[in-house]
Parts: sequence; structure tokens; C-alpha cells
Amino acid sequence: MMSTSGEEPSAACPDLSKVHEPLGALFAPVIDPEGWRQFRLTQDQVDRFWQDGYLTNIQVLSHHQCDKILLDYQRLVNEADSFPGIDVMYEFHSNQSKDPGNVLLHCLGHWRLTPSFHDVCFLPAIAVPASQLLDPKKERKVRLWHDQLFAKPPLQGGNVAWHQDFSYWTRTTPMAHLTIHMALDSQTLDNGGLHYIPGSHRWTRHGGPLPVTDFDFKDMESIQTILTDEEKANFKPVHANLKKGEASIHHPLTVHGSWANRSEFSRRACVVNYIADGVCSNSDEPLLQGTTKFKKGDKMEGQFHPLVYDPAWSRS
Repeated sequence: MMSTSGEEPSAACPDLSKVHEPLGALFAPVIDPEGWRQFRLTQDQVDRFWQDGYLTNIQVLSHHQCDKILLDYQRLVNEADSFPGIDVMYEFHSNQSKDPGNVLLHCLGHWRLTPSFHDVCFLPAIAVPASQLLDPKKERKVRLWHDQLFAKPPLQGGNVAWHQDFSYWTRTTPMAHLTIHMALDSQTLDNGGLHYIPGSHRWTRHGGPLPVTDFDFKDMESIQTILTDEEKANFKPVHANLKKGEASIHHPLTVHGSWANRSEFSRRACVVNYIADGVCSNSDEPLLQGTTKFKKGDKMEGQFHPLVYDPAWSRS
């Protein structure tokens, strides 16, 4: 089973990255192999993931669990300037677009702040499927890469431009990454729900991801400037149509994005990004602000990249 670093976060400046097991804030502990196995995907789901580059509508959180997370989210938004320990977050953008008419809250590193945020990263309902999907040939041990919050307020929520996640992660190698997007509110066409481009996980340039055309997610259609004619012909967005508590899982090269929220309802989501055990730093610079400074080629592990699942835990 998982273990802690042996160091407890202080009340004045909590840093839950020092705790490498769930705190019990969201779910009961898994105590036996059968408990882990109940979260496995079917072979049909695995096959669909590799065909389309994503899976949608996987129930991973109850409404009660979503509401607990949203309590912390609302407190973080309301108390951003004084929230205990907020300086340990990797990034906090109250509005990444900087346009008051197109607001996109985006932050990373909140798993270090509260038990609910922390325990999302250890959720068995996402960690076990991740092990099945990180590698098409075998199940892998799963480590945390980083978490995210995306929030679009009613009427003035901004879009997230089309992109491939690995375009932002090339400071790690090899590409053995996965993104789990969890809806804390039901996502509709009107409130800026997530969309995918089926098959786009096969769109590469020189063996790597497509060039980044908008680092701040603002220009929804900027990706069109670097697509081939064939890619443009196959650019057919599919709405994930996530209900509250459902997740979608996507490949690191799957093109995805979401339009603005002009509805009267919030569209809030938490995201967990996983890596396979063995992924290394591809840079001598810190991978996330304020975290361990690995040397290029060093394995990503330790305080900020805990092991969240080992397939051996599912074996009798």
C-alpha cells in the first residue's frame, strides 16, 4: 500500500504533498484486491479509448463528493489572497484570459491545500483505469503529474482553445501521460462543455505533438492554422456531455477544447494528470513552480509525484 513521508502538514501552512496516501476526505480506503478490481474498465472501453483517443461518461464521483470538492473550490476563490498555504500552489489564475468578458479560472497544485483536493488525486475510480490506459501493451504503475481546476462562471465564462495536452508537457519523457477531466457541474452545449476530436491522438509532427498556437487558451480556432487538409477534413468535434460526477479520460495527444459559457449556470471541473512510473524529466529546470529540481533524465518521483496505484494491489 501507499505510505506517507512521515511529515504532517502544519496548520499555518498546510502542504499535503507530504502525505502520499488518501486522507479519507472523499472515500473509504480500499483494503483488498477485489476492492481495487471493481474500478477496472472493460476491454470494450479500453479498445474504444485507443480507437478514439478518449473515453467519456465514466461515473467517478457522487454528487455528495462533488459538493465537498466545490466547498473547497468556492473557499479558494473567495479567499484567494488569504487562503492558508496558497503560496505552495504551482499556478493560480483567477482569469487566465485576462478578458473580464471571458473568464477562465485555472490553477495547478491545489492538491497540496485541502484534504478533498488532495484525495481526488488518489481516487481509485480514476487511478485504476489510468493504469490500464497509459500503455497499450501492459498495465503500468501510476504516478501523479499534476492536478488542475478549470472554472467558467455563468454568462461570462471563457473558452479553452483546441490543444493537445502533451504540447505543454514536452519537458517530460517518454510520453506516457493521461488526463482525467471530472465534471463538478453537468456540462452542456450552453455552459462550455468539453469537446473532443475523435482520432486526433494520431496527429503528430516529427513524432511529437502539434505546435502550440495559443498558450493562454484564448483563441479557440488558432489550431486551424497548423492543420493539414486531411486533419481539417476530420476535425469533427464531439461533445463529451458529462454529467455531474462523470469523467472523461483522454490520450495526451487527443485534441480537445471547449467554448465559452453563456448560460446561467457554472461549469467547474477538476482535472488529474497522471504519468506512468518511469517517466523522466526532460529538462534541468523545475518541472512545476517551487517543486523538486530534477536533472534531465532523472525519474519523476518523490514528494510531488507520488505513486497512486500499482497493478500488484489488484492481484490476490
